[in-house]
Amino acid sequence: MSRFLLRTNLRGCIASQIRMASDQLGELGKGAGKGGGGGGSVREAGGAFGKREVAEEERYFRQKEREQMEALRKHHAEEIEHHKKEIERLQKEIDRHKGKIRKLKHDD
Repeated sequence: MSRFLLRTNLRGCIASQIRMASDQLGELGKGAGKGGGGGGSVREAGGAFGKREVAEEERYFRQKEREQMEALRKHHAEEIEHHKKEIERLQKEIDRHKGKIRKLKHDD
């Protein structure tokens, strides 16, 4: 539970830092020279279309980040499963060797 809270707090902190940094630039999508410009003709023109373009870009990157996080979670889950199987295999090998040792002791 504490890991979840730490992760949530960390994400919130990073997101707020990004928002604060973007606030210092001016309002995105308001036109060239105001922090949102220079991203293409629609954004340079500013106005409602510029703001919409910024919102669509942010939505796109949030979606990409979600996809990357999901892929990372899947990768880690697969790694965990692989390591569990490897542990089982090695445990069987240990048991096999212990059996051989017992057999050797018994033969003496």
